[in-house]
Amino acid sequence: MATIVFVHAHPDDEASQTSGSMALASRRGDRVVCVYATGGEHGMAADDLGDATVTEYRRREAEASAQVTGTQRVAWLGYHDSGLTGWPQNDAPAAFVRADVDNAGLKLARILDEEDADVVVGYDWHGNYGHPDHVMLHRVVKRATELARRRPAYLEVTMNRDAARRMFEAATAAGVQGFDPDHGTDDGVPVGTPEAELSWRVDVRDVLDVKRAALACHASQTADAGMMLAMPDEIFAAAFGAEHYIDPAAEPGMRDGWPFAS
Repeated sequence: MATIVFVHAHPDDEASQTSGSMALASRRGDRVVCVYATGGEHGMAADDLGDATVTEYRRREAEASAQVTGTQRVAWLGYHDSGLTGWPQNDAPAAFVRADVDNAGLKLARILDEEDADVVVGYDWHGNYGHPDHVMLHRVVKRATELARRRPAYLEVTMNRDAARRMFEAATAAGVQGFDPDHGTDDGVPVGTPEAELSWRVDVRDVLDVKRAALACHASQTADAGMMLAMPDEIFAAAFGAEHYIDPAAEPGMRDGWPFAS
């Protein structure tokens, strides 16, 4: 069995991007670890926030999501959410985007060493949609693999850009408003990765109920998790029934299967 470390920028990113793979890994008997770079400080404040801070509340949501997916350890690198491109929060001293890559990579490498990780999962070069923290996470995870005592296999989670385009075209033809992967991103670059550049497609349709439940754990984030949960079942299955990964060490060509073997 393998130890797989999934690294995410903010609480709820794991639910939308890798929770299906995490649940399948857990069911296989693998050890699943989730590391968050930030506490999601600039997310939405829950209606029942009470005396808690947004960070405290979102940490509780992350722990609840871990229970749903079977994640055995949740860890935090301790940086602050940098906000979207151009926000003044980008310049805050504790913002993740301002972190020293070597220092942040060393923090993550220590976790990889503690876990004797077989596989580590980061983001594609663009962080899927250009969020400054996501782009930074790509750099930090790559550096951590170089600093770890035993170098783990390295994968990048991403979105299948061509599949998203096909869904958008079908929705438009049906007179329904869909998600256009070529517009509305944080920095103007299309979302995700072209299908020809993908390495793995993981079928997570058998655990879509887990994926929905993981998203529901982050109910405070109504603009993100809430929007996804509002999708009808057939649309949710089409959008989230597969999770896609890049393996920089693999030969070109997308294959269906399980990329997390130790």
